[in-house]
Amino acid sequence: MLLAHAAATWFMVGLIWFIQVVHYPLFSSVGQDRFGEYHRQHSRRISLLLAVVAVAEVITAAGLLWALPDSRPLVLVAGALLAVIWIITATVQVPQHARLQPGDHAGVARLVAGNWVRTTLWTVRGLLVMWMLAL
Repeated sequence: MLLAHAAATWFMVGLIWFIQVVHYPLFSSVGQDRFGEYHRQHSRRISLLLAVVAVAEVITAAGLLWALPDSRPLVLVAGALLAVIWIITATVQVPQHARLQPGDHAGVARLVAGNWVRTTLWTVRGLLVMWMLAL
């Protein structure tokens, strides 16, 4: 269970760093005439990619409560971080995406700045999972 969780978590850590450093900043480089289609394609493709791995991360996070009873406090902290990440995703990042318009460089800057919270939290989660593996 822990190895499956570690794989899912570190996949998400890598993905969020790629999105943060490469993908989101490139939204400002898309021409106004192509932005709508680019943004729709981004949303569709990233959703397909996230669907399986994000669900696996959540399910295995819950499973760790039973699989690692001696590490329960660490598992709970990591699980709470995951809950915060998804709350921020639903209440901040998704609405920011929905408001993006062609040429909205300030909106892209807000998206990138706000995503640092999720990037940091997922990185901390990844480190906590590494700690669990070391125990």
